[in-house]
Amino acid sequence: MNPTALEVDYLIVGAGAMGMAFADTLVAETDATVAIVDRYDQPGGHWTVAYPFVRLHQPSAFYGVNSRELGSGAIDQDGWNAGLHELASASEILAYFDQVMRKTLLPTGRVSYFPKSFYDGPDPQRPDVQRFHSIVSGTSFEVTVKRRTVDATYMNVTVPAMVPPAYEVAPGVRLITPNQLPTLHDRPSHYTVVGAGKTGIDACLWLLGHGTDPSDITWIMPRDSWLLDRAHWQPGNLGGEPDAARLKAVADAHTVQDLFTRLEASGLLLRLSPDIEPTAYRCATVARAELAQLRRIDDIVRHGRVKRIDENAVELDQTTLPAKPGTLYIDCTADGLERRPAVPVFDHTRITLQAVVPCQQVFSAALTAHVEAAYTDEATKNTLCAPAQHPNSALDWIQFFTDIQERLRRWTADPALLEWLSACRLMGRRIPELSPEQRTALLPMFQAQKLKLEELRQQAEAVAAVN
Repeated sequence: MNPTALEVDYLIVGAGAMGMAFADTLVAETDATVAIVDRYDQPGGHWTVAYPFVRLHQPSAFYGVNSRELGSGAIDQDGWNAGLHELASASEILAYFDQVMRKTLLPTGRVSYFPKSFYDGPDPQRPDVQRFHSIVSGTSFEVTVKRRTVDATYMNVTVPAMVPPAYEVAPGVRLITPNQLPTLHDRPSHYTVVGAGKTGIDACLWLLGHGTDPSDITWIMPRDSWLLDRAHWQPGNLGGEPDAARLKAVADAHTVQDLFTRLEASGLLLRLSPDIEPTAYRCATVARAELAQLRRIDDIVRHGRVKRIDENAVELDQTTLPAKPGTLYIDCTADGLERRPAVPVFDHTRITLQAVVPCQQVFSAALTAHVEAAYTDEATKNTLCAPAQHPNSALDWIQFFTDIQERLRRWTADPALLEWLSACRLMGRRIPELSPEQRTALLPMFQAQKLKLEELRQQAEAVAAVN
């Protein structure tokens, strides 16, 4: 059977959050034609296979696509997020992306959507022709792409249901993903949560929220993380006092440890255990009420990563512990913020979507689409959309903060881009309107902050090398 021929300006591979945010802004700001190819049966990427009780860790107001609000802007009145802006659930997010596709993108007549389809790559003989096929019908497609192919899958967001655990699990061990928690038919004698990231936090809160006695929970935590107080990441509350507190903490700190002590004292960063110094930072947020619940769990195992679980023992990097009889293990170890090698976002006939602001993928994708639509010079585009690595270690907070400050300075120097940022709902922060004179006056302070952060980083690395 001959392939079906298509011709579009852009082929977007992946209808996850980044692909949808890019498509929304591109279609809104250009007259381009777009084909979207995705392996899932509905838009949403990893949300289609995420555990059903997952919620955003940031307010719904900061997530989704630029043209359509997610949620109602309501303040939660009960639960552990009470008093803060609502956090969309997985089902709300999937319904939202379906609405974006069917009520925003497809009605333009310029967007074609191909769910349950696999991208096969470029035709070896014709660089401007891309190929994909339907998993269901087997139909093959050849797409002549007049502008660019957009890879919206590069960030490789994964959840436990998508990958097997990276450790060995012996026969007879009862291990599940968080997806299976709501379908439990019998109560195990003990729960062990493996993994300390956002998913591990969610699993522990789900158990506690269903009345599980904290003494029935073991939490295997390879590294403690610095956590963001969600109260400081609310609509209308980004910038201002939190920024001033960060700047003061950096200016007054003598060492990296002193910096984190000051950040914690100002309430900007939180930790699970007051007597454990966190070594990780992954952008996770918590409400203080959630943190209080997590602190009810006393049996926290801090001996590195799991290497093997059998019916009698749990082998970790640093020790082997006896297994509690009848334990249900909950694997929460998939890396949802995997650090990927940075590649140019704009590369001739290809766009590779990446985080332009650490941990803010949908804003990054929307900004990339705007830059593609509004600028012609490829070097300028890559300067404005230089990839930013997701943070991993506590020391990466320094790079995280420097990245954001550096990018805001670069973007706000362009009046047209500043206007777009000020109107972008995904930006999540107020952009100060500064005159050229004010910007010039602030530059020495910015450079001093950058130098101070680099000095603290080098000092910490030197100490680590000696130890």
